[in-house]
Amino acid sequence: MTSETPETSELPVVHGPAAAAPGHRRRSRPGWNKVPEITVYFWVIKVLCTTVGETAADLLNEKAGLGLTGVSLLMSVLLAGVLVVQFRTSAYRAGVYWLAVALISVVGTLISDNLTDNMGVPLETSTTVFAIILAVVFAAWYRSEHTLSIHSVDTTRRESFYWLAVLFTFALGTAAGDLVSERMNLGYWLAAVLFALAIGAIAVAHFALGLDVVWTFWIAYILTRPLGASIGDYLSQPTGDGGLGLGTVVTSALFLTVILGLVVYLAVTRRDVIEPEPQHSPAA
Repeated sequence: MTSETPETSELPVVHGPAAAAPGHRRRSRPGWNKVPEITVYFWVIKVLCTTVGETAADLLNEKAGLGLTGVSLLMSVLLAGVLVVQFRTSAYRAGVYWLAVALISVVGTLISDNLTDNMGVPLETSTTVFAIILAVVFAAWYRSEHTLSIHSVDTTRRESFYWLAVLFTFALGTAAGDLVSERMNLGYWLAAVLFALAIGAIAVAHFALGLDVVWTFWIAYILTRPLGASIGDYLSQPTGDGGLGLGTVVTSALFLTVILGLVVYLAVTRRDVIEPEPQHSPAA
């Protein structure tokens, strides 16, 4: 789940004088990929963002006095603004990208919470609906682009599909995680262990059994949402409820600090940037 092979997921396209050459294949525009390389940093920050998505949503709902609907509208507006900046960048930028992920984690959580708490939609129903929507997004993405590879998020349309998929992975992960936690009544810590083991099983299926890298990536991406939420709840909830009692303010501040440190490190070192291959001019 750490890399994909972009050469197997490109689309035919014309390129200047080569347009007349039969069978000419498109290459991604050098340096234009809009998402990071999948490294250990990616997964660490992703889990931290999902934790913040859980604790920050609770914090804003409890402390801001806006109510669940008001907080949802506020965070949606902020997310829309950051996504505008993200779409206008010419290549992956760590700060903008991870800010978008952090905000979309909050919005995805709030979508699920609104359905459950404000509209009384059962978790079974919301989990099913989000799963269907996500499947439709993937199907439309693949039908349009013939790939779900994140190594070829190099057009506005592909980036639109990517962020739409990310949004509904967070919503699905929230609903499914809450459903599993409530039905199995495991408690926060054991729930975190369960989801970590599920992610480990997906990794084994990929590395040992050769399960497709694209699908293992997206399945793991979904599962990191309930993993991060369980960790966040365990740290923030009162000891009487099975948590450590740190509170949502301390937990959110702690994880945001770690995220900021890692993102600054990546922005400086560019350890997660997919470097373009050198372009060689044909000999005269």
